[in-house]
Amino acid sequence: MKSNDQLAAINSITLTAHTIKKQANILLASLIFIFSIVLAPLNAIAATTDPTAVKWHPGHYYIIKGASKNNATYLAQVYSELDATPALQGMMIRYFWNDLEKSKGVYDFSSIDKRLAELSARGKRLVIQVQTKSFNKRQVVPSYMKTAEYDGGEYDISDYGNTVVTGRNIKLWNLQVQNRLIALFKAMGTRYNSHPYFEGISMIETAMGQPIAPLSNAQVTAFYNNKLNVQKQMRLFFPNTMTIQEVNYPRPILASFVTGLKDIGTALSSPDTFIEEKGLLFKATKYDPSQGVYNYYSDFAGIIPMVPTVMSNNYKNTKGDGTGYVPTISQILAFARDTLHANYIFWTRETHYAQVLEVLNMNAQKNAPAGGLNPACPTAYSSCVK
Repeated sequence: MKSNDQLAAINSITLTAHTIKKQANILLASLIFIFSIVLAPLNAIAATTDPTAVKWHPGHYYIIKGASKNNATYLAQVYSELDATPALQGMMIRYFWNDLEKSKGVYDFSSIDKRLAELSARGKRLVIQVQTKSFNKRQVVPSYMKTAEYDGGEYDISDYGNTVVTGRNIKLWNLQVQNRLIALFKAMGTRYNSHPYFEGISMIETAMGQPIAPLSNAQVTAFYNNKLNVQKQMRLFFPNTMTIQEVNYPRPILASFVTGLKDIGTALSSPDTFIEEKGLLFKATKYDPSQGVYNYYSDFAGIIPMVPTVMSNNYKNTKGDGTGYVPTISQILAFARDTLHANYIFWTRETHYAQVLEVLNMNAQKNAPAGGLNPACPTAYSSCVK
């Protein structure tokens, strides 16, 4: 018969063994969790049987632009809104080309990396737009391109009817400029294509702006041909990620250009959602066959993604010249959803954001797949990863 001291010793040993086993199980579970987080981006696409499957999380996204994208106080408020709004799947952030390429072939993706990590931790997703056109006189190309080899890299633009420089656009007809832009997207594709929370990569609008120095027909033709070629390369660099092109003007090139996007499998976007804008809504006639871009949303809905954007002026009026009326957020949403067949809508976070959030938190958006938008995987993709 064992003494009390012996029984106490046995109980102590048993408790210690149980404690060690429990701690070991906790450690093992922690290690498994850590490895799953680390390996998730690598396995997101590999886990599917289709190597060309595209990440597909349709719904509503914020647009964050300017210095706000690196402002911690501002972003804290944005993240709280994302957390409180199930219909908001994530956000689009805009970067100028020269924000990302500091010198030839030397890229700074640190800001993107930080925002992607912050969004991933919340289960939200990131879309990036590379801006190659400015509206505030700022340089858009990296400084090394301000040389004869690249013909200065960019040209000055003004408002129509004026000669004062108001912005810049890239000389995309120059093959050296095109090749450097392709190199940027190749570097980004290598870094982000397989990340499960990197949802899309976008290029800015097709409108060239009013050049201060007139352009030749050959330069204009090459500009659009090369833009399609850049998009073609982007699909190669981002085989598992939605690639996007904003399209608005000029109308005469849209039939061939948008058909080219459809053939590539590029998402159709627009830099504005104007409910009554005549040029965007224009129906082809026998006298003028060049229809407005909004008509192509119906033509190619279900084939390629439809991803319109809502900019600050769209909240203020239904027409670009201000002669329409002030629409409600619900009217903008209904137009994008029903007329433009939107899979995604990108909402610029401007002074109207509280009204946007109010509408997105209504049951029709809050409790519906894709926030009430069309959730179907487009036929241009072999399959979608949800």
